[in-house]
Amino acid sequence: MASSEQAIVAGGCFWCTEAVFRDVIGVNEVESGYTGGTVPNPTYKQVCSGDTGHAEAIRVTYDPDVITLPEIYDVFLGTHDPTQLNRQGNDVGTQYRSAIFPLDDAQRAEAEAAIARWNAEHDGEAVTTIEGPSEWYPAEDYHQEYWEGEGQRNPYCLATIPPKLMKLRKSFQDKVKA
Repeated sequence: MASSEQAIVAGGCFWCTEAVFRDVIGVNEVESGYTGGTVPNPTYKQVCSGDTGHAEAIRVTYDPDVITLPEIYDVFLGTHDPTQLNRQGNDVGTQYRSAIFPLDDAQRAEAEAAIARWNAEHDGEAVTTIEGPSEWYPAEDYHQEYWEGEGQRNPYCLATIPPKLMKLRKSFQDKVKA
């Protein structure tokens, strides 16, 4: 049986981030949810208000024998714009911040190293925060696997997700599922 570990990241709309990571080899599961805020068991409507402190995030369950945590973080930083503070494109607010939520000190060190790597390789500074530990709250069922279902008919998703998937395929060819 394959081993598994988890990582939690937030890079704007969770539908978009989830769609990217569902295409990454070694990723066994992606769950959309909320973390980093103060309201217990928040709803989508509450998080969208920007008043809960939560970020729309994903929890990635992966096989560390196939993809490493540094690679997970590199894909994360490389498929959204980590230089935009509290926004991704037209999504504006702290709920759309770029953040990594490490589950332990080792993950925190890897997150720091990943941001430093990204900054060294790019023009500009990542504003990605490292937060937590924070309670994880799964998003409502209709948000899970959104791109595979409703998202294919949603104009926002059709405009936002394909460019992220193209970025994944271009920059991380060896990490994309066949």
